[in-house]
Amino acid sequence: MGDVDTNFTTVSEFLIVGFPDLQREYFHLVAWFFFVLYVITVVGNLILVVVFALEPSLQKPMYIIMVSLALSDIGFTTVALPKLIARYWWNDGSIGVHTCFFQRHMIHYFGSLNSLILLTMALDRCLAVCFPFRYPLLMTVPNMLGLTVFSWIIAHIFPGIGTINFTFASFCGPNRIIQAFCDTLSLTALVCGETNQYGASYGFIIAIYYLPRFFVYSTPFFPNLTMTADKRMVTTLFYSFFPPLINPFIYCLRTKEIQDIFKRWIQRQKSIAQG
Repeated sequence: MGDVDTNFTTVSEFLIVGFPDLQREYFHLVAWFFFVLYVITVVGNLILVVVFALEPSLQKPMYIIMVSLALSDIGFTTVALPKLIARYWWNDGSIGVHTCFFQRHMIHYFGSLNSLILLTMALDRCLAVCFPFRYPLLMTVPNMLGLTVFSWIIAHIFPGIGTINFTFASFCGPNRIIQAFCDTLSLTALVCGETNQYGASYGFIIAIYYLPRFFVYSTPFFPNLTMTADKRMVTTLFYSFFPPLINPFIYCLRTKEIQDIFKRWIQRQKSIAQG
């Protein structure tokens, strides 16, 4: 692991601390937990992408949104979890300054992208309910692809502004990030000097996605509302990794059309096995 800078010298790398009070004997257990979480999340969302690619009947606007969400979830967990796993598996929490900036950018990018995807999903359902006869004309596959590409591009804007700000900021120590990954609050706390400039199924997902974020990011503005480092990290991990884990089950496996496809695949495999 990288050494912790205690004097005010230029920081060359940061140190992902994770849970600050976690005993060393639990490191491998935590590493295994996040590794299994990563595998389940990636495999679950990847299955959706593969099913969408192989089944022409699913290539509809609503399923384009689901695939976009699945790819976003895969991207987020791939950016955030491997370094945390390395922290507890090999006791290696060091991360270069610019690598940390990149991780911070991509984490907030995928967070912004998920917000836009959920907004697109809400728009799609609103049009389907309010304008059922015009819906096939309004929400076509080309229109949905356009909205999807637009979301993937525009989601870079606000995280990019923050990344530029941090690139020109000075970090003079300490270099400990009390978090599972590099994020805005953790980096802002390490900036030298003034930091103000850096400052139903669907309803269920919205609640677990936004409410914990509001709680975590509002605490610095309310002196009487305190949150320990461990509690903040647990809350952050919950809203960061729980939605990607359950999204395939909430949005896809409960969909009758996808259930029918899996049933046909199972029947086909049984027929092949029976000769």
